[in-house]
Amino acid sequence: MSDTAVPQTGERPELKRVMGPGLLLLFVVGDILGTGVYALTGKVAGEVGGAVWLPFLCAFVVAMLTATSYLELVTKYPKAGGAAVYTHKAFGIHFLTFLLTFAVMCSGLTSASSASKAFAANFFSAAHIDPDRGAVLMITALAFMTLIALVNLRGVGESVKANVVLTCVELSGLLIVIGIGAWALIGGDGDTSRLTDFKVPDGESPFSAVTAATALAFFAMVGFEDSVNMAEETKDPVKIFPKMMLIGLSITGVIYVLVAISAVTLVSPDDLNKGATPLLKVVQAGAPGFPLEVFAWITMFAVANSALINMLMASRLLYGMSHEQVLPGPLGRVLRKRRTPYIAILFTTLLAFVLIGYADLAALGGTTAFLLLCVFAIVNVAVLVLRRDKVEHKHFNAPTALPVLGVVLCVYLASPLSGRASADYKIAGWLMLVGVALWALTWLLNKYVFKRHADFDPSHLDPQGPVN
Repeated sequence: MSDTAVPQTGERPELKRVMGPGLLLLFVVGDILGTGVYALTGKVAGEVGGAVWLPFLCAFVVAMLTATSYLELVTKYPKAGGAAVYTHKAFGIHFLTFLLTFAVMCSGLTSASSASKAFAANFFSAAHIDPDRGAVLMITALAFMTLIALVNLRGVGESVKANVVLTCVELSGLLIVIGIGAWALIGGDGDTSRLTDFKVPDGESPFSAVTAATALAFFAMVGFEDSVNMAEETKDPVKIFPKMMLIGLSITGVIYVLVAISAVTLVSPDDLNKGATPLLKVVQAGAPGFPLEVFAWITMFAVANSALINMLMASRLLYGMSHEQVLPGPLGRVLRKRRTPYIAILFTTLLAFVLIGYADLAALGGTTAFLLLCVFAIVNVAVLVLRRDKVEHKHFNAPTALPVLGVVLCVYLASPLSGRASADYKIAGWLMLVGVALWALTWLLNKYVFKRHADFDPSHLDPQGPVN
């Protein structure tokens, strides 16, 4: 049978369920680890000083609170689409759902496009090749993104298997840093007194320094939310999601804190904050004879994994929301044999091409974290609203205090009170204006071109309707 598209009928085309507990755990760990800790450790040290481990610990706590809300919702509604589906069911407002979908999509595509550019740079660095033109780097990044799309089109089984290999490689890099730090401390080479040193600017308190650093470190903890978009490709998601997500978050939280401790005991906070490779300085300080070329290859695999997982997430997000009639119906089409959402994959890949070619991705990191904090705040509210919507099957229940505390902390970290840069708000504002324009276009397309029901009404997009 050829890989023709599944025709659009009254029944929703299904994705292929291939992810068991082990694959889901590695998906969560691989997505959170990403490339954030490789680059952010030095910047966080520059904000807070030697107590660099504390902001990572605080970011872990905020992430864990929000994760419990995601777990209640993904086990209650095990569908692709994640936060956008939950928001749609809770509030039933097409405009809000679309903007939230757009924000999550932007975060994924920005991360994937940045990772593709980093992959190209690390590839030439690891191979000791100095490309004479920036166009060579761009072509390499575009070729890599094309490879990601082909793997994604081939099937989710191939994608998650690739994630297993890449996650193991990037995890090994962080374990090397932890091991070198532990060996140095045992040998008496590290300076543990730095762990309680705070860098406090004039007129500020240690609390404000920690919250500013936490707002920065939080970007390294995001990624767990991507896994819920894979709910329709997970075997028995209601049963395995709670345990695997909580274990995955705990593993990454412990690794981040240990990496931060190893880094600051071997290298001073000021030196960590200089340059783009803080963990490489830690390896040089703790194990001068270690072959540094190995880290270039490890970093290359880490950024490759970030691109793969974020492109998986973005395509499944669009697929899921097309079936909620928030996005045009064709985005929900799947290949008959491969069971992959090919229109959504091709569309997100084209958007990534545009970002790689034209956008200043480095300036969007803080904005991405800000948008995700806003998304997390909405999800924490949605889980409370949806308590009135009863389902027949058993599901995870988050203690009410956790989403309430999650809302408060996410709003605080997204606000100017946390010390967030004003540029994050300006860029987010422009992105949302683009989102509003796209919403208007999508509304028209859904109503007049791609409508799949004669009685289509954009105020009642979910067949079950919002919770009253």
